[in-house]
Amino acid sequence: MSMRVPPAVARLGVRQLGRRVLNPALPWAVQRRRLDRLFRASPVPRGTTVRRTIIGGVPAEVVTAGQDGPGPTVLHFHGGGYCVGSALLARAWAAQLSAQATCQVILPEYRLAPEHRYPAALHDAHQILNALTGPVSPADIVVSGDSAGGGLALALLLAARDRDGGGALPAGCILLSPWLDLGRDRQARPDLVRRDALLSPGWLAACARAYTDPVNWADPAVSPLLASSRGLPPLLIQAGDDELLAPDAAAMAASASAAGVDVSYTRWPGMWHDFTLQPGMLAAADSALDQAAWFVTAVTGG
Repeated sequence: MSMRVPPAVARLGVRQLGRRVLNPALPWAVQRRRLDRLFRASPVPRGTTVRRTIIGGVPAEVVTAGQDGPGPTVLHFHGGGYCVGSALLARAWAAQLSAQATCQVILPEYRLAPEHRYPAALHDAHQILNALTGPVSPADIVVSGDSAGGGLALALLLAARDRDGGGALPAGCILLSPWLDLGRDRQARPDLVRRDALLSPGWLAACARAYTDPVNWADPAVSPLLASSRGLPPLLIQAGDDELLAPDAAAMAASASAAGVDVSYTRWPGMWHDFTLQPGMLAAADSALDQAAWFVTAVTGG
């Protein structure tokens, strides 16, 4: 299924989404409603199954696309600044990944701020990973996330590393345009402020304040870029050159590489925040999805 759109046209649509939806002047409930409405019609491959369930007390979608058995499990946390978003945002990406990597993709509906501030989302992430690692071997699990979900995925992985003291960790981690440092001054790169079609410094700042108080922003559980990367499993980091969070992806790749972690880091020129979630529409997103499918297969021994 392909509805390829020229990047210049897609950029215009994404810019409208940023202005009309991810707008700090709008109430969170309005942003959530508009965002879900936009993504509800996202196309998925023929034969995709979306099953609603509860895992570890957390609502989730389980997305599979045409495989005979469950295969590896990708646990993917959606983006939205910890304040908006749902499984709908990543469903199309999850379905395409499932079809290519013969895996199941679990999309948790973790609790959102400001109604449920830190550490509610991280607690939900722990609950669902703990529930999964009973019936599923950690060697068959890849933790993943986009934007704020990338920060949540990495914080979860770091906590599992520190808690288990060298115990079995998931096989790998995928970070798509991750938001990894809530305290970074996003105005410091005016070139990125101009070029990012989706995000604004004002919206990110509003999300950060809603998620937790500024005094907590330097906590590695909130800003996992500030933690040591030692002992992490293989990482796949993907980002666009034209996004406000590009410095987070680059810094994480450098930190992990310096700590001896196996890192694959790819930047796509001219691409905006979370472009990877548009496979079938953008050639760059198709390329990123191919790389993600390769990564899942490689780290799980498929």
